[in-house]
Amino acid sequence: MKHVTVFSIAMAFSFGASANLIVDKSGVDEKDFVYDMHQCEEMASQVQKDTRSRGALGGALRGAAVGAAGSAIAGGSGSQGAKTGAAVGGAVGVVGGSRDRRANQADYEAQVHQVMRNCMTNRGYTVLN
Repeated sequence: MKHVTVFSIAMAFSFGASANLIVDKSGVDEKDFVYDMHQCEEMASQVQKDTRSRGALGGALRGAAVGAAGSAIAGGSGSQGAKTGAAVGGAVGVVGGSRDRRANQADYEAQVHQVMRNCMTNRGYTVLN
């Protein structure tokens, strides 16, 4: 029970990637494991998030401009067509910006997990996922 408690406390203080890391700890001293996990978390915290995203506002503005121009070129009725095109383009731009952020977050989480996995493997642990 003592081993489970120490492990649970260590996991409570760790961030998402290590909580998802499954490590075979058979024959390993719990203190060494917690120390190694902490060291690997420190390394994994150096992974940088990709912030190159159009963002909701930028995507909406670009989408609105393209939508308005497309509607006017396609023969929309003057300013009403441009307004409709801008509204549709703005909505598409917001969705595109959200998709970029989700993709960046997923890539970030995968990189953090890979750093944790490599670090623990290099320290002699068998990582199962």
